[in-house]
Order: sequence, then C-alpha cells, then structure tokens
Amino acid sequence: MPTRIVVDPITRIEGHLRIEVVLEGNKITDALSSGTLFRGIEKIVENRDPRDVWAFVQRICGVCTHIHAIASVRAVEDALDYRIPKNANYIRNIMTLTQFVQDHVIHFYHLHGFDWIDVVSALKADPAQTSALAQSISGWPLSSAGYFRDVQTKVKTLVESGQLGIFANAYWGHPAYRLPPEANLMGVAHYLEALNWQKEIAKVHAVFGGKNPHPNYLVGGMASAININGNNTINIERLNLVKTKIEEAQTFVDQVLMPDILAIANFYKKDLYGGGVRNYLAYGGVPTVDVRNPDSYLFPGGIVLDRDLSKVYDIDLKDPKHIQEFVTHSWYRYDDPQAGLHPWQGRTEAQYDGPKPPYENLDENKRYSWIKTPRWQGKPMEVGPLARFIIGYARGNQRMRTLVDDALKKLDLPLSALFSTLGRTLARALETKYSVDHLAGFHADLVANIKAGDSAVFNPDKWDPSTWPATAQGVGYCEAPRGALAHWIKINKGKVESYQAVVPTTWNASPRDAQGQIGPYEASLLDTPLANPDQPLELLRTIHSFDPCLACATHLLNREGEEMLNLRVI
Repeated sequence: MPTRIVVDPITRIEGHLRIEVVLEGNKITDALSSGTLFRGIEKIVENRDPRDVWAFVQRICGVCTHIHAIASVRAVEDALDYRIPKNANYIRNIMTLTQFVQDHVIHFYHLHGFDWIDVVSALKADPAQTSALAQSISGWPLSSAGYFRDVQTKVKTLVESGQLGIFANAYWGHPAYRLPPEANLMGVAHYLEALNWQKEIAKVHAVFGGKNPHPNYLVGGMASAININGNNTINIERLNLVKTKIEEAQTFVDQVLMPDILAIANFYKKDLYGGGVRNYLAYGGVPTVDVRNPDSYLFPGGIVLDRDLSKVYDIDLKDPKHIQEFVTHSWYRYDDPQAGLHPWQGRTEAQYDGPKPPYENLDENKRYSWIKTPRWQGKPMEVGPLARFIIGYARGNQRMRTLVDDALKKLDLPLSALFSTLGRTLARALETKYSVDHLAGFHADLVANIKAGDSAVFNPDKWDPSTWPATAQGVGYCEAPRGALAHWIKINKGKVESYQAVVPTTWNASPRDAQGQIGPYEASLLDTPLANPDQPLELLRTIHSFDPCLACATHLLNREGEEMLNLRVI
C-alpha cells in the first residue's frame, strides 16, 4: 500500500521548502517539490533608475548576494552596450570565485555534511586511530591524537548535557550512515574548523566590495578605487591581504575539503541513487577576457541532453523559444495558464488556490508551489556544479576533465557515477578546487595590470542617462554557486519598465510543467531507497546535494505591490 511522507520544512537550506514523496515498499515512486516562501523584489525595482537595481535585487538572497548584483549590473550593461575596464572584470571574477569557494565549503560542512557524517558515532572513535586516518590522507597540521581527543570531549560534553545545539534533531545512528567512528570524528573536527576558516575568505569581498554580505557594485565597472600607495583605496597592503587569504583557501581546500570528500565517497560509492533529470544546463561564466567573449569563460556554457556528452547545444537567453517559464502548477496567474513566457514577457501575479495551512498533503494535479517552472525548449534542466562539470567535460575543458577523471579513478568509479547524489556532491568539491586554483591567477593578473600603469575600474562613457536610447532591453547572466542565473531588464525613458530573474533553484526546485514533466528535485528522488521511512535521511541527502536556496527562487506581490497572503508553517 503506497504511503506519503512529508518533510516540511526541509532544514539546513536557505528559505522554505516542502517535499512530499510517495513510498511503495522501501522506494520512492513519486515526489513533489513545493516552495512555500514568497516576496516581490522584482516588482519593487520597477520605475527605478537601472543603475540602482543591483542594490535591491542583491537582497533576493542572504547567501548569494554578490552574484545577483553581478547579474543585475550586467543586464543594464548589456541593454546599454556598456563596456567595463579590464581591472573591473578581474575584480568581479575574484569576487565570484571567492563566493564559490566559501559557499561550497560552507555547504558541504555546515549544510550537507551531516547527511554523510554521524556525529554521535564520533563519540566511539579512537582519537589515535582518527589521527592515523587523517595523516594518511592529508598533511593538514591539526591532526594529532590529542587534538581529536579534545574535539571528542567537546562533543561528548554537549551530548551528555542534553543540549546538542547545532547537532540537535538529526537521525544519528541511522542505518544509511556508512562511515566508521574515526572518519566521523574527523568530519566533526573539520566542521568546526570550517566555521572559523570561512570568515577569513570573506575578507576578500570586504576588500573589494566594502563588506560581506551585500558588497558594493557599480554599473560600468566596480566601486573599488585603486592606488597602490594610497591610504583609503585598494593599495598594496590590501592586495597582499587578498593574496594571503587566497593562499589560505587553497591550503584548506587541498588539505581538508578534497581529502574529506574522497575519503567519505569511498564509503558511499555503492549508494548511487539521486540522478534526477537527464538534461543539464549552464549559461557559462567568469569571463577571462570579456563577458561578450564566451570562448574565454572559465565555466563553459551549453546544454547536454539525455546525458549524451558527445553533443553540446548552444543556448540563447534572448530567444523566446529557448527560455520559458510556466505556471501550470505554480501559484501565479497568466492569461493563458498553459503558456510559457520568456522573461522579457514574464509576469509576477498571484493566484493562490492552494490548501490553507495547516494541511496534510498537496495535490499534484493542481497548483502546489510558489516556484515557477522554467524550461529550455520545453525540457527540464538541472543546473549547478554537476551541470557545469558535465558541460565542461563535454566541451573538452582539460582541467575539468582531469579533475573528474582523477577523482573517479581514485574512487574506482565510472563516469556514469557522476549522475547521482554522490556525484553531485563530488562535482561541487571539484568545482571548489577548480575555483580556488584560478583565484590566484586572477589576482596575479590584476596586480600585473595595475603595475603596468592601468588603475581604471570604472568606465564613465555611458553613465549619463541622457545618452541612453529611449528604450532598451538586456540580460545579465552568470554562473552562481547553485547554478545558472540570469536577470532580464527592460528600460523605458531611463527607468526600469520590467524586471525578471530566473535563478538556479527555480530550475532545480520547479514543479511539474504543462506536459507533466517533473523537475530536478522531484526526479532525483524517484527510486531512492529509504531504510527507515520515519527518518528519511536518504531523501535529505539527495535534496541537500543541490544546495537549495528557496529565498532566491520565489517572489510574489500583486500589481499594486501589496502582499497577497500571510503564510506560516505549523
């Protein structure tokens, strides 16, 4: 007899997500992904100066603040054919890769790690054996038996006090955990270390953007005045600080994150469920030369269909046949409820006809999410680190290929293993390595360009709105830590006429479309085994592997800018 399991809210994510699954025997046979959060930032920016929009839309997310600003300023720059100086491009790339590295490390240790690491099991570990394990896989200095004994004592004190704090409300002792106690203790220790480390890499954003989160940006360049000998500018001391933080990040990724991921993967490499949809999308990002030169992108763009890596399709974000958003199963209103609208024609208007909380279940035959349903030429797409590495691999990016091939060889796994929850997690770690290594290169390029006499970070040529055309439209796109991100803008007489953002979690967490095709979250849960339906650890492991960010994916105000509903989860 099929049973339905509801997890609401999914925790250890940004935002509010409800997952319902149908279980037959011990396997999931159907799934619903429902975004339960809403707001209306896209409506807030209408009729504003396009040069100010980045500061508003950056607040779409409290995590991916930088990358929304980048998408916004690029949308305006695209509409106005506005070029930026070389230094501005270097700084934007440094900011982007810094966010990738920080975000991916935080995600694994603090949001996703406890889907793989059993904290309570760490209490049974032998600190001396944990030390031997740690030293066998890495040269990280914090690996002595005494150090791990101190960590174990700290965790034991929490458990015995009955106040687990950050370690509370998990499924400790679950049969789906595979690690021995010593590996669990090592993982807990690195969880705590990552808490301290992540605040150091964030200083890079503070140097170039003034603060983190929500650093400062500028249409036409960057608000990062450069004078190597100045006191209140980006000077040689600030550049050296950035260099030091990048080097520290390289060490942490090389000696902590990568060894941990490979060690953990060795114990879970038989659990290859969670593949999801078979189509992958990346817009491409981090232009080494110029955003108008896709061949220079550090992350190649394109489409891979049906996991066929022999063919990569190009994507055109301005073509209304390429990108469309549907609302067939979303709480939004279109004139034609079956239509798919390109973002330049997109609408953000509520039509809530769902159940009033508290409620038992959603109805997959009706509307059931505050998230729209984007499609590429009618097909569902997974976005994110796995999609980027699949497309990079298919495009022939040699560094990406080497990282993938070397990791899979160490794990004795075929390339097809990437199409899984474990593969998605591995891809994010490989992307962290790929990003941190290129950080040093962009920093060196920036310093060399400054030393050559170029200190420009802003192009004033088109700053005056009187030089703009009466109407213009543009799209700003990039790769965010969670996947492909784009903002579409229409400008009329110097003001924002309309604005739409399609974000990574909108792609991944989307509900069904008009043809009944399910989205990546929903597809990834099919055939997932649950050892204990009362504790769906395997479900959480797969959903967390996408690094959900529901705050980015949802938005709602009516035409007058008024809130339509006040919802709270009981």
